[in-house]
Amino acid sequence: MSQITARLPDETVSALDRAAKSLHRTRADIIRHAIEAYLEDFDDLSLAVERLRDPCDETVNWQEARRALLADD
Repeated sequence: MSQITARLPDETVSALDRAAKSLHRTRADIIRHAIEAYLEDFDDLSLAVERLRDPCDETVNWQEARRALLADD
């Protein structure tokens, strides 16, 4: 496991300490979880942008999708 050092504004550290105390976790636990969540979102967004930019990717007409989803079986 690697160690990273970062400088944070005092207000951010105070908020981090409050969250850690409230959740009975360490600062490192909160930071680790936040970074993991951010990276998951980043990966999802990167994939979405990649697909939006792909001219060969099939698109779905919203009205057609809506009719299909709301159609009575």
